[in-house]
Amino acid sequence: MKDYGSSHPQEQAPPFARKRARGEPEVTHSLRAPSTYFLRAARGAPLESHRRFRSLLGSGAMGKKGKKEKKGRGAEKTAAKMEKKVSKRSRKEEEDLEALIAHFQTLDARKTQVVETPCSPPSPRLNASLSTHPEKDELILFGGEYFNGQKTFLYNELYVYNIRKDSWTKVEIPNPPPRRCAHQAVVVPQGGGQLWIFGGEFASPDGEQFYHYKDLWVLHLATKTWEQVRSPGGPSGRSGHRMVAWKRQLILFGGFHESTRDYIYYNDVYAFNLDTFTWSKLSPSGTGPTPRSGCQMTVTPQGNIIIYGGYSKQRVRKDVDRGTQHSDMFLLKAEDGSEGKWSWTRINPSGAKPTPRSGFSVAVAPNHQTLLFGGVCDEEEEESLEGDFLNDLHFYDPIRNRWFAGQLKGPKAEKRRRRRGRKAEPGGADKQAAKGPSAQEPLEVVREVVSEDGTVVTIKQVLAAPGVAGQLESDDDDGPEEAGVAPVEPSPRSNAMLAVKHGRLYLYGGMFEAGDRQVTLSDLYCLDLHKMEEWMVLVETDPESQEWLEETDSDEDSEEAEGAEGGGEEDEDEEEEEEESGEEGGGECWGTGRRGRGGAWGQGRGPLPRAHSSPPFFW
Repeated sequence: MKDYGSSHPQEQAPPFARKRARGEPEVTHSLRAPSTYFLRAARGAPLESHRRFRSLLGSGAMGKKGKKEKKGRGAEKTAAKMEKKVSKRSRKEEEDLEALIAHFQTLDARKTQVVETPCSPPSPRLNASLSTHPEKDELILFGGEYFNGQKTFLYNELYVYNIRKDSWTKVEIPNPPPRRCAHQAVVVPQGGGQLWIFGGEFASPDGEQFYHYKDLWVLHLATKTWEQVRSPGGPSGRSGHRMVAWKRQLILFGGFHESTRDYIYYNDVYAFNLDTFTWSKLSPSGTGPTPRSGCQMTVTPQGNIIIYGGYSKQRVRKDVDRGTQHSDMFLLKAEDGSEGKWSWTRINPSGAKPTPRSGFSVAVAPNHQTLLFGGVCDEEEEESLEGDFLNDLHFYDPIRNRWFAGQLKGPKAEKRRRRRGRKAEPGGADKQAAKGPSAQEPLEVVREVVSEDGTVVTIKQVLAAPGVAGQLESDDDDGPEEAGVAPVEPSPRSNAMLAVKHGRLYLYGGMFEAGDRQVTLSDLYCLDLHKMEEWMVLVETDPESQEWLEETDSDEDSEEAEGAEGGGEEDEDEEEEEEESGEEGGGECWGTGRRGRGGAWGQGRGPLPRAHSSPPFFW
């Protein structure tokens, strides 16, 4: 794995740790060595026991009015104490990491001019942000992380994908934000286009300490200049949060923060005014979402804000945390059009709802519908965690308050050919219809990818049944023959990065788990949302980029060599701690964002937003 000069290697805990927190699937079971599993918690990460956490936030029923108000004040006081406790414990850790971050910023300061270099597609990464340029046919990729089984690499690189030319360019701009993942990025049209970035996280070289940013940056797209906007009164440091553009403001919700031993999830709401460059904390009336990270956050045509799903973690007993995949939906509304008064309302949409999951990705589709893709559904027991990765599409219509399953129709050219009575090519659809599955039976495609280190990873992909496109077929449709060759679709994954431009959905990367191994993808797909016919592959995953390092017999020699240099005993201690952790609670799953799936990871099995993260959702 190349460093590209901007990655920072870090020793990492089990591969599934912080993903859920940032908006990724987080899986934290037994935390004998909490620091090694933060990855999961961060992005939607670990919370105190769900019941206790709800009480801390004052979200439960309190009985009589007097008692309700009293307990409400007590809950706020307790929550404040918890946040102070987390902040105090993380202060020293952050001081150590600040020195490291400052070192990298010194290196970045050597850049004095903008340099644009045509390049191959970016290396695999997670919890980056993928945004569309408001005026050009371009996609903008910033930041992210990559985990190879032993180390994590963090990035602050900026890549631009030209849609018309199908080409990538690496853009180096002086004074960029520090390396991070599980942040949030929002594009607004002001001044020729601006990319606003808030928060995210950085990790120490050993992967046991995390620094949560609370800084706000803007990239002026017209002049290609970075600017840090310093404004007091903003949100605390976090990852796995969500942020959207609303009128001439940025609205931010949720996320999580963790230190070596403690963590906290948020459900607070902040607004940043793009005219006055000032922060304000909103205090909506009504009962809102419980603290979480890695949720869905979109703006409706009426100007309301929708919050759906997310991830949080709860402590069920000492050293044991359990994650929660939320599937509730809330409406945040400005009362009477006033920007100062807001209210929460819980809503219950109808239709084909997505199954509970974390690490899903979101984008705004045509007609103001919200598009949800993939994620991972965890079946969690006290000592194990099984995750089913998904590649399904769902659409939420805020006008009708209804979910719809997104199903592909198949290419029209194939349909016309069959209706004209043309015979399929040898070995084509007719042959597959004779030997393949029935029209109602899903197709399973299995392919093997050989990585640079010689490891073979089997990728299993379940495709929709031929002829099942979510619409009635005409009399001259021939079932399996009508479908022809199985459609190309992205493999099941979580924490993919999405962006919509000109009615086309672009999907970049993501991750899935193969046993104890985390596979980070770097492929790029495109789907015309107006036609909903088929996915197009723009960039395939490079097998040589799939590096995975783990402790095996073949690695003993290299480990002994490291021990001779002074690192061997420390590695052995870490191995013993991980084994003890597995004996007591089954270990955690790091996945892509299991920190909160919106956090570093974005999923919640462990963030990025890091919860998750991310990335975790990217707008």
